[in-house]
Amino acid sequence: MAEITILNGPNLNLLGQRQPEIYGHETLADVEASCRALDLAAITFRQSNHEGQLVDWIQEARGAADGIVINPGAYSHTSVAILDALNTYEGPVVEVHISNIHRREAFRHHSYVSARADAVIAGLGTEGYRAALRWIAGRAPASGMR
Repeated sequence: MAEITILNGPNLNLLGQRQPEIYGHETLADVEASCRALDLAAITFRQSNHEGQLVDWIQEARGAADGIVINPGAYSHTSVAILDALNTYEGPVVEVHISNIHRREAFRHHSYVSARADAVIAGLGTEGYRAALRWIAGRAPASGMR
């Protein structure tokens, strides 16, 4: 079974409470449960409001995970450090955004993470996580990561 790391950036711990008109009413725990229910992979599911912690987890995924799903939150638009860490990871990376960042404020239209991502899913709500998992799990056996 594939091993997939799912990383969540700042403020995603408030999912379901913060701006539900944009992000919906599901909590991050709901997202995790729905991802695990797919039973497609062994999942490491994490969230941090701290950029350096996300970088550490990306580095830990090297040689250990068959793929990374990352919702970097606001760090999408600011973090060269996260991009650099992802550039050291050899497996597939899917960037997920719950909202369609291209229909929001102009500063959200650019993502540093997209420069490394093999796929970007935006605007599907929390279904984007499950779509990303299905996509990576379908490729993991051929990836030869582990």
